[in-house]
Amino acid sequence: MSDHATDFVGSIPDAISTAIRAKMADAVVTVSGGGGHFTIDVISKSFEGQGLLARQRSVLSAIAHLINGAAPPVHAVDKLTTNTPQ
Repeated sequence: MSDHATDFVGSIPDAISTAIRAKMADAVVTVSGGGGHFTIDVISKSFEGQGLLARQRSVLSAIAHLINGAAPPVHAVDKLTTNTPQ
């Protein structure tokens, strides 16, 4: 894990989880990682009937504000899993 320069203040995993749940209220979100690199697991009913790319786009669009910019807190999403509840 590398050190990633950012001007973000606060918990980045919490910010990621909050942003995803704002878009998908029922989502169960697990975030791990640091140094700008994160693993994200999302379980949501909103994924039903969607293909893999649509699911991933939905999550990534929810956290776009944390990925874009001059010194974003999220440099990379190393692993993203998207599932429906069982």
